[in-house]
Amino acid sequence: MELSFPEIEGPVAQRGIGIIAPFDLALERELWRWAPLEVSLHLARTPYEPVPVSLAMAELVSNPLHLTAATRDIMHVEPEVIAYLCTSGSFINGLEHERSLRDTICAAGARDAVTTSGALIEAIGHLDISRISVITPYDEVLTRKLHDFLGQAHCRVIRSDHLGLGGGIWKVNYRTIAERIIGADDPRSQAVFVSCTNLPTYDVIEPLEQALGKPVLTANQLTMWACLGRMKLPMMGPGKWLHNVF
Repeated sequence: MELSFPEIEGPVAQRGIGIIAPFDLALERELWRWAPLEVSLHLARTPYEPVPVSLAMAELVSNPLHLTAATRDIMHVEPEVIAYLCTSGSFINGLEHERSLRDTICAAGARDAVTTSGALIEAIGHLDISRISVITPYDEVLTRKLHDFLGQAHCRVIRSDHLGLGGGIWKVNYRTIAERIIGADDPRSQAVFVSCTNLPTYDVIEPLEQALGKPVLTANQLTMWACLGRMKLPMMGPGKWLHNVF
């Protein structure tokens, strides 16, 4: 029997984003919710490290050798941009180190590169934010490193909260996250940043932006925003302040 499909021309042509994620990422589905139909995400992971979430882990998962290997693992699918999807790994050693991570990815063959903390700096620049509140799932030491990173970008942390978790970050429920975001807000803060790509935030962003009247910026949201902006594509999903930037 001869078959013909006169109305079917094939799948939508795909444009790729490469994602280098820490070994413990559990929120791939959240990333896809920000992606337009024509975008595919191609993930590679850093090697397993038997340490709790900490400064030590952030150092291990941002090892340039691991980023080089992961970049090469996904280059064959020709992504237009590659993102290092880790907030702490890209802020722990300051702005210069964040730039060096992007340089490492590009030196391994990427056309363009983004890091989560670099995307945060881009966003606060685009939105002209100089005062911010932060919430992290980390311990105090790692949270202070985020404060230092933002300070280098001339953005002052007005209020801060941290959960002190050493693992299982993706299991934190929305109620806890929402309560902590509200608690970390301050009238002087122009936005609230929620750190960590393994902390679920997608469904709390819109209602909290409406309640607080200011941007609620989250790690996965910013990473996808920065990647899609380089591709001249719109970001899907919540984050009304960011939708008007590119």
